[in-house]
Amino acid sequence: MTHTTDIPTQTRPALLSVRDLRLSFPDMANKPLLGPAPRTEVLKGLSFDIPAGQITGIVGESGSGKSTAGRVLVRLLEPDSGTVLFDGEPIGHLTEDALRPLRRDLQMIFQDPMSSLNPRHKVGRLIAQPLKRYGRGGTREQAEDALRRVGLPADFADRYPHQLSGGQRQRVGIARAIALEPRFILADEIVSGLDVSSQAQVLALLKDLAADMGLTMAFISHDLSVIRHLCDNVIVLNRGEIVEQGPVEQVFDTPQSDITKTLLSAIPLPELDDDWFED
Repeated sequence: MTHTTDIPTQTRPALLSVRDLRLSFPDMANKPLLGPAPRTEVLKGLSFDIPAGQITGIVGESGSGKSTAGRVLVRLLEPDSGTVLFDGEPIGHLTEDALRPLRRDLQMIFQDPMSSLNPRHKVGRLIAQPLKRYGRGGTREQAEDALRRVGLPADFADRYPHQLSGGQRQRVGIARAIALEPRFILADEIVSGLDVSSQAQVLALLKDLAADMGLTMAFISHDLSVIRHLCDNVIVLNRGEIVEQGPVEQVFDTPQSDITKTLLSAIPLPELDDDWFED
C-alpha cells in the first residue's frame, strides 16, 4: 500500500485544517467482566486541509473512518488529540458554550432526512427554528425563500416531512442548512438512499449552491464517480488513515495508492456524464 499523507499545496487558503487527528472508541465487544473496555483507534493521525470556497470529497470503504472524521470537523465528536482549526482558530476541544457562536457557520446535511427532520413539525417550522435560535429571524418568508432556493414551491412550508418524497426531504435538509448562510457544510452520504434521478437533481443543486454562495463543503461518499464530478479535491481514507489526497483530476487520473486503484476499479456503473449536472 502506498501512503501519501503529505498535505498538497492548495491554491486557496484553508477554511478548515486538521493536524494529527486521533480518535478512539471503547471496544465493547472485547470488554472484560471487570474494568473498562479497551479502546480501538478509529482515526489514526489524520492531517488535511479543506480549501475555502471548494468542495472536498472524503471517500473510503465502510469502516474507513470517513463519517467519523466528518463529525469531528463539525464538532459532533471531540477528538482524543490533534488540532482542528476553523479559519485559523482551534476548535477541537472547545466546550459547547464556546462552540455555540460557531454552530451557525458549521452546518451538516444528514444521510437520512427522516431521522433529522422532526415528523411532528411542518417544513416551514423546521427551517425557521435554527434561524430563530441563532438570532437570524425565523420568519415564514425566510423559510419560503430557502425552499425556493432549493427548487421547492413556497407552499411546501405547510407540509409535513412524511408528505414529501425522499428527494424532496433531502432538499428540505439542504434548505435548513443554507438558510443560516453558513461558511462550511458537511454533507454525509446524502444521496445514497435516493434513486438515480433524484441523486442527479440533488447533486446538481449542491453544485449550484456551492458556486452561488461561495460555500466550503466536505462531501462524504463511497461513490467515486460522484466525487469526481462534484468535488475539487479528494481525500481517500482506509482504516482511519489517509492513503491519498489531492486535486480530483490528479488523484483519479494518476492514482498512487493501491486502495484508490481498488476503489476506482470497483465502480459498478458507468461514470456520470457531465450533462447529468446540466439544468
